[in-house]
Amino acid sequence: MLLFHHTGVRTACCPNPIPHRFSGRGRPLTTSYPLMVHSSSSSPNRIPGMLEYSSDLKEVKKPAVCTADELHYVTVPGTEWRIALWRYLPSPQAPSRNHPLMLLSGVGTNAIGYDLSPGASFARHMCSQGFDTWIVEVRGAGLSIRNSESKALPPTKALICGSDSLIDDNANGVLLLEKQSVVKTDSESESENFLISGDNRDQVAFDEPQLVTKLTDAFLRLAERLSDYINDRQLMAISAKFLDRISELLGDARLSDRFNEIRGSISGLLKARETSAIATQIRELSQRLVRTIEDGQRSVSPQLFDLQERLSATIEDFQKQLDLIVTYNWDFDNYLEEDIPAAMEYIKLESRPKDGRVLAIGHSMGGILLYAMISRCAFRGQSSGLAAVVTLASSVDYTSSKSSLKLLLPLADPAQALPVIPLGALLAAAYPLACRPPYVLSWLNPQISAQDMMHPELFEKLVFNNFCTIPAKLLLQLTTAFREGGLCDRTCTFSYKDHLSKCNVPVLALAGDQDLICPPEAVYETVKLIPEHLVTYKVFGKPNGPHYGHYDLVGGRLAIDEIYPCIIDFLSQHDELCCLD
Repeated sequence: MLLFHHTGVRTACCPNPIPHRFSGRGRPLTTSYPLMVHSSSSSPNRIPGMLEYSSDLKEVKKPAVCTADELHYVTVPGTEWRIALWRYLPSPQAPSRNHPLMLLSGVGTNAIGYDLSPGASFARHMCSQGFDTWIVEVRGAGLSIRNSESKALPPTKALICGSDSLIDDNANGVLLLEKQSVVKTDSESESENFLISGDNRDQVAFDEPQLVTKLTDAFLRLAERLSDYINDRQLMAISAKFLDRISELLGDARLSDRFNEIRGSISGLLKARETSAIATQIRELSQRLVRTIEDGQRSVSPQLFDLQERLSATIEDFQKQLDLIVTYNWDFDNYLEEDIPAAMEYIKLESRPKDGRVLAIGHSMGGILLYAMISRCAFRGQSSGLAAVVTLASSVDYTSSKSSLKLLLPLADPAQALPVIPLGALLAAAYPLACRPPYVLSWLNPQISAQDMMHPELFEKLVFNNFCTIPAKLLLQLTTAFREGGLCDRTCTFSYKDHLSKCNVPVLALAGDQDLICPPEAVYETVKLIPEHLVTYKVFGKPNGPHYGHYDLVGGRLAIDEIYPCIIDFLSQHDELCCLD
């Protein structure tokens, strides 16, 4: 395998003192950003195939965490999400470009990875080269929000690690609060048992109506989730664990038959999924279940003083898991079919390329999305709307590689999967153990960057600010990339690698020689499927160093000299206008 090393002249990032719109149309730099509202109204200047948006803008203070020139929001049709678009206006001193540039981030990451600091900003560098640059934050990432959250957003806080994390504007981007719902494990639930003597047993009384209401609500919410949730097995596994926990509270083996009968009836009703018809039956079974537990409490001596509280806590934990599932209820296909098309159409509407196309760069999952888009459009005989594509450490097939992401394979078993993976919180918690003595988790650092390739302060900022919470559904779909046939759609009936041979878009695929997540052999596994005259494949790093890890292709200290010029040369070569398909 060839190793490529490129050198180039360092280009200073332009601070854009006189920012202007794409192709010379000016817009002053302001401290506010427009919230864009989707509209079905028509526009006389509409480009064919574009979504339409109203021109009514609501000016809101731009959060300090957003270092872009402008922050735009676009509603994803058919959803409650408004995804954030960070815009970097092209320098007036740079060459004029024909197409805007769209940047897509990796799984569970946000826009900060492309703009870590003024001196280490891929986005700033690209706008200094004349590209109207847009970073897309898909749902759940960075500043993207639900409609219900936008009104409640505090003026001095900004969402930065998904919808559940807050960063203080005055804290230099340091994570202050991660509002993750905590689901107790079995070991955590085994708190000290408080006992009372038999003489005081009559003092313990269940609040039966309250417990019945809680149980009924939990089961009905589960039934509703099952009616529209794709991965039923995960929900059923969670409900089975919930009922197991309740069984442990009985404390009397003689009641197990009664409990199992009720459990079987509840499971049968849940599978029926007709929530309106089963509501009464669910309530009756919940009442029987509470009375069974109450009988178990009376049959033991001494009694558990906190049994009712423990039962209530068990129900509440179960409801939290259900809430997490509905809150983080999206997968890779939602990004591909909903978020990215909405972002692309909005970018085209704002930048107005004459041929209706955009240039695109995707890192990690961002590149996978671009490959999937090309494959899907080739299968349907449609234009992808892409003028040229650059993928950084991306592949749709990891079967032949030794990717460290194979650690995610156990998640393919829904019984073992959590509702969400709080990646941001986990990395923030692990960072001290990875970077300070006794370096217990030092193996984590090379997953992100090769040794000495990132400044320690920037590496720390990346770890604490770039990662978000990931839905289990998204990871479950991505694990198909490690199976025969490569990455599949959510129904496992369409393989995204199968139609890359029909690709008609120029592709530059870059890999890092010490990328543990997406090794060069994984990148090549996808590259070889694309027509040879359309694809350029390069591996960065030298046998004796320097080496490139997963994120170094974007933010490594040598990227501005070695990686960026290669990307700019490729995009400049393919920035010419072409006819609409």
